Amino acid sequence: MRIRSLRLPIAVMAAAVAASTAATGVASADIDFGSSGSSGEMVITLVRHAESLGNASGLIDTKVPGPDLTSRGRTQADNLAIQLADKNYDCAFASNMVRTEQTAAPTLAKQDLNLNIQPGFREIEAGQYEGTPEAQAMTGYLQAPIKWLSGDLNARIPGSIDGNEFDGRVDQALLDVQRRGCANPVIFSHGGTIMFWSMMNADNADTSKLGTDPMRNGGRVVLEGSPQKGWTIIEWVGHPDLG
Repeated sequence: MRIRSLRLPIAVMAAAVAASTAATGVASADIDFGSSGSSGEMVITLVRHAESLGNASGLIDTKVPGPDLTSRGRTQADNLAIQLADKNYDCAFASNMVRTEQTAAPTLAKQDLNLNIQPGFREIEAGQYEGTPEAQAMTGYLQAPIKWLSGDLNARIPGSIDGNEFDGRVDQALLDVQRRGCANPVIFSHGGTIMFWSMMNADNADTSKLGTDPMRNGGRVVLEGSPQKGWTIIEWVGHPDLG
């Protein structure tokens, strides 16, 4: 785990609110890097789900299994599969939410992949902010995650998780991906999870992208590295053209 010390201006933090839309799940176990049977490096592609009914409602929705994709979201998922067609993924994962599984389906069909469900890739849980307007996230839901970016991993979302638990569970999920022998996996996840975990762990994280290129539906971040050695961002597509 590599936590960068960051200071975000208000404008950047406000943009992060717009990109962080839904949350789900529970805390994870402690990390045990020594239990991994492989130290091979990977190229991981973290893809945010397409537009969901939760996104369309404007409310934070974290309940499992969560809402379906909208009709627009299904079109986005189809177009995403076309954009990713030449990536030659060797494994596919999704969180335990309907919206990530539905987003993954066209890509799985096009690349003949089986889907592995990994709850560790779920969104940051909203706790007491469940069902509140996304527009109010800056004064509630995202206050703790913003603190995580500056190294305060003990900051906790009321009724939810702190930064140690969030970072640990994503790291554990990636260890599971590594143990399965995946070198080029595609992982369907959530905007908040992708952005905050990437910013907390990549050695070249550019925090200005939270303001200039936040993770829209169907966006993706590609990183290379490993849970043992750390991560480097090699591609950030915050505004995909998916219709």
